[in-house]
Amino acid sequence: MLCVDTPTAALPLHDATTARQLETHALAQHPPHALMQVAGWALARWVLALAPHARRIWVVCGPGNNGGDGLVAARWLHEWGKSVEVSLLGDPARLPHDAAHALASALDAGLQPHPQPEPQQPPDVIVDALLGLGQSRAPAGALAQAVRAMARARHHPHTQVLAVDLPTGLCADSGQPLGEPCVRADATLALLSLKPGLYTGQGRDWAGALWWAPLLAPSHPAWQMVPASAGLTGQADVRTLLAPRQHAQHKGSFGDVWVMGGSAGMAGAAQLAARAALHAGAGRVYLAPAAADGPPPGADPLQPELMHRTPRDWRASDALAAATVVCGCGGGAAVADVLPEVLAHSARLVLDADALNAVAASPALRAALVQRAQRQHATVLTPHPLEAARLLGSSTAQVQARRSEAAQRLAQQLHAVVVLKGSGSVLAQPDGHWWINPTGNARLATPGSGDVLAGWLGGLWSTQGAGPGAQDVAQARRCAAAAVWLHGQAAVGDTRLPLPAAALIAAMGDAVRTL
Repeated sequence: MLCVDTPTAALPLHDATTARQLETHALAQHPPHALMQVAGWALARWVLALAPHARRIWVVCGPGNNGGDGLVAARWLHEWGKSVEVSLLGDPARLPHDAAHALASALDAGLQPHPQPEPQQPPDVIVDALLGLGQSRAPAGALAQAVRAMARARHHPHTQVLAVDLPTGLCADSGQPLGEPCVRADATLALLSLKPGLYTGQGRDWAGALWWAPLLAPSHPAWQMVPASAGLTGQADVRTLLAPRQHAQHKGSFGDVWVMGGSAGMAGAAQLAARAALHAGAGRVYLAPAAADGPPPGADPLQPELMHRTPRDWRASDALAAATVVCGCGGGAAVADVLPEVLAHSARLVLDADALNAVAASPALRAALVQRAQRQHATVLTPHPLEAARLLGSSTAQVQARRSEAAQRLAQQLHAVVVLKGSGSVLAQPDGHWWINPTGNARLATPGSGDVLAGWLGGLWSTQGAGPGAQDVAQARRCAAAAVWLHGQAAVGDTRLPLPAAALIAAMGDAVRTL
């Protein structure tokens, strides 16, 4: 078993469809009942590891194979001396074959499952084995009563709720509750495959600490027969881009970044992005206003290395053709003035905030963005859900309901790498590949946090040089993945307090040094 809250390695994700396919192939290559026995044993060991001193354990089993896994675990926990109560909320005569076998073994071991949706004794631990991968709607009837009983029992300060594969009521793909009620777990053990919904949407809040029991050896052919539908980003995305600097390198070796933004009243957004780009490794960072005729911003006393320019400067030198541009941070409506030229001439481009709003409002700018891919110029978009909704012509609720699909649609429609920010940020490429970032928490829910991410991404990207065509798109995705992972990792700490954006930049540097 692996703790996969913040895995160091990139790990595969299987949505509901591919997870079922993986399970089918795994079952076909095992003797009858064998895979459920392995799963139940792993579940029992996990429960014992997380709650070694628990005396009373209530295992709540549903009518399918998730319930069968719970029955196997209940038998093991009973044999290890725990006081185990089992609720079986399903017709014993209609259980799937493996679950029926698990029930027979539990009865032979002396357990006496009952059909009541509430425990007969106050439990120390509750094992939610009601509904797993097969759930497609909110629990109802006795299942809903059991979920509510778990919620009441969880109010006891020492009672833990541990979910099997998925908390009952949580969508495996979106990470959103399927309705009311939904189990809020202290920890979840994913069996066989990791599901995207555990990492994005509201999944982290409902699933608690995340663990994984792969059940199969890494060399098992089922992994090759059913490729993952997505992946998690990991430390490797950062390590591969942060090689030690060579003695003979100079600031010109690490590229130029132009940050365009900072309209009246929003100068701090562009300053934060520019500071982040510098700390991420850019050789030179220029800060210019978004307005076409705007004056250069005033000097930044906290970062005197930043060079302040006007749009006239980048127009005169055609500087954007060899630079990485971060456009939109605090730019206001004036950003639309410079976007046509920025889209046309920037070698590598990060669009954030008001630049995204301008693209959403203008068919001409949208077309110019798409045309960048035809010229083999890579672009990264970093929308939050509302900005993504504007670009898609939908609502924030619709985006949040299907975050991965929204990110993929944006990437394919706009021919760009997309970072859909939020809990479990989703990264998507135009070719359909996508990832979820497992790091981060609500300490990042502060003004300027997104500006720091955009600037750091641009600064890191500028250090990598440029590659032609698809290679540069892949490089853009790797830089985005690394920046998002570090951005989230920097927020490790006391989640009762926010992490101000000005402190976030240094925290990201600290995260690099701990790798």
